[in-house]
Amino acid sequence: MIDVTHQINAVRRQLGTRVLEAGEARVLTISQAYDTSVDDLWNACTDPERIARWFLPVSGDLRVGGRYQLEGNAGGLIERCDPPKSYAATWEYGDMVSWIEVRLTAEPDGGTRFELEHTAHVDEHWTEFGPGAVGIGWDMGLMGLTLHLSSKEAVDPAEAAAWFTTEEGKRFITLSGERWGDADIAAGADEATARAAADRTTAAYTGAA
Repeated sequence: MIDVTHQINAVRRQLGTRVLEAGEARVLTISQAYDTSVDDLWNACTDPERIARWFLPVSGDLRVGGRYQLEGNAGGLIERCDPPKSYAATWEYGDMVSWIEVRLTAEPDGGTRFELEHTAHVDEHWTEFGPGAVGIGWDMGLMGLTLHLSSKEAVDPAEAAAWFTTEEGKRFITLSGERWGDADIAAGADEATARAAADRTTAAYTGAA
């Protein structure tokens, strides 16, 4: 389906801290450069028909002040939009609310960098699983975007789900979890704690828990 090592290495992962009114939050940033124009990547990230080709089907009022819903996943409020550079929205899943911002920038040597920032409160879920809890999912999303942009075709959801149960798919999840553990340690987390959280997250994604 994809060269796992190449895809994992093509992605940048970083963690930071932000203080919100409700308390401390972690800021997870993931990015990858793609061999396409800013306008094409913007279209891939904002047109409902194309979003469904690499991520999930989306419905709702896709404009500032409108609400969106990803099929079987999060929904939220679209808070800002500056085409073709960036947009921001809430990320609401169950009773958990966090925030995302997508930014697109032209690369100096050609192509466009997709960067997603996800800000989440530090809670029991974060303490147990660390950044990989959402980071692995975003790694999966960027892999889907890679496949879509390389072919312009849709990624088959059933085929993708089946692939993640294969040895290569599990290796992708494991490597992603390890890299998010590395990012956690680089941001100042205790190494043993970060590794344990990454192992729990990987086990949850691979069904080894």
